Amino acid sequence: MIVAKNIFKQFGDQEVLKGIDFTFEPGKNNLIIGQSGAGKTVFLKILVGLFKPTDGQIWYGDKNFFALDKDQLRQIRMDVGMLFQANALFDSLTIEENIRFPMDMFTNMTVKEKRDRVDLCLERVNLEGINNKFPSEISGGMQKRVGIARAIVLNPKYLFCDEPNSGLDPKTAITIDELISGITIDNNITTVINTHDMNSVMEIGDNICFLDQGKLAWKGTKSQVLESNNERLEEFIFASPFLKKLKARALGK
Repeated sequence: MIVAKNIFKQFGDQEVLKGIDFTFEPGKNNLIIGQSGAGKTVFLKILVGLFKPTDGQIWYGDKNFFALDKDQLRQIRMDVGMLFQANALFDSLTIEENIRFPMDMFTNMTVKEKRDRVDLCLERVNLEGINNKFPSEISGGMQKRVGIARAIVLNPKYLFCDEPNSGLDPKTAITIDELISGITIDNNITTVINTHDMNSVMEIGDNICFLDQGKLAWKGTKSQVLESNNERLEEFIFASPFLKKLKARALGK
């Protein structure tokens, strides 16, 4: 579990986050959504420690993240997996070497143990046998799945995904959502997903944090989205006439 308590963030005279309280729950797909400029990326960067809040606290379980010493921070970071928007794979390394990278950095595992773990993670994302290929030799969707394999290679307690479906076709995006959701539930991971993808919201949104102009404007589940009377949320989620029709149909109107 990750708990954000009264998070403020200011850059100069600009206040980007304005007192956000939210609990990211284990075993659930916790989504951060909102329009561009709402503060989603800044909030995500605070959660992973790339930015320090102007005020407020982030708790990983019973640990106050920004009060930890270097050794304690290192331990937390070993429990964190990160799936980057642009995959962030090393072009000069093979798929196996890319996935093995966190183990090389943080563990004393043997070569065989690392290889076995790579194989297991590739199997989990349905990419068996591509160990010796390079990122340029596989598709964008496959690269995203390699990114997931690398993110889970250390058995993280916390998984952060920044726009995981960015640049993917709808079918591949659904596959990525299903993989992330399955891994989250199977391993009881606290997964935090920053997304603009409305399909993700409606399919895997177990616990949704909607930011609007730096504030927590609404929170709830994917089923509660349909029942919400929050005007700003409705403007964001149901921006297209097609989605508005879907909502009306779901509510029997």
